[in-house]
Amino acid sequence: MLSEPRSGRLAAWGNALLVGLASPDDAVLAIVGEDAVHRVEGLPGETAPVGLTLALGRLRALGVTGLRVALPQPGHPLGLSGPPEFNARALEAEEAVICFGAALGLVPEVYEAGPDGDVHVEVVWHCLTVREAPPADVPSLGEAERELAEALRDATEVLSRLDVAGSGPVAEAAIDAYRARAERGREVLAPGYPPRAVRVLELAQRVGVLVSVAYENGHGGAVSAGEMAARGAALRPVERTARRAQVAAYNAVVEERERGVR
Repeated sequence: MLSEPRSGRLAAWGNALLVGLASPDDAVLAIVGEDAVHRVEGLPGETAPVGLTLALGRLRALGVTGLRVALPQPGHPLGLSGPPEFNARALEAEEAVICFGAALGLVPEVYEAGPDGDVHVEVVWHCLTVREAPPADVPSLGEAERELAEALRDATEVLSRLDVAGSGPVAEAAIDAYRARAERGREVLAPGYPPRAVRVLELAQRVGVLVSVAYENGHGGAVSAGEMAARGAALRPVERTARRAQVAAYNAVVEERERGVR
């Protein structure tokens, strides 16, 4: 969770584009990020993969008024609504975008191309049919913020007791990288998102960094099998809660619109 999911960028900037708060060029630039190119395959009315600009315009013409994020993992179909075929593909990718206003979903497939030393990343979004139903296990922003604070507090107590600290060169480099990225432009979400969504996403991303550091920084003082198991037990719910918070933040605009707030 050191970097934002591609589905998050697509949903956030796609939502801004759909309501006229971002131009097509700005939205596509933000969605592609450091990748070389993104294409969409299987879009209704298209016989071949198309670029993001055309794809987003076609989705709007098909009735799409918003985009939601799903970040599923085995045993946790977070943000999904079916059918099983779509869920299986989203689970393999560990992310997906669900359209609001049309029964469609998008799952990314990532390719690396080019010679050694000059490898670039290409992404194909597969457009598939989804079931129009409430997404699984997505909290409200208020619930996500509260749960994240509680989970972080509980995990900090356990990890401190086990002497699993975010220290050393690996941890420092990871945290410095996160801070540098967070400071760059300060656009955590696209235009149009409520401040609370930005706050929740920032906290979820920060927690994701700490969880990653704890996993990657060796066993710390947790030398026994029991202590190592306790550390894993402490981190897993925090990681799960952080993913739920991310989804709640990315989906905030659509959820508000659905409730008639906007």
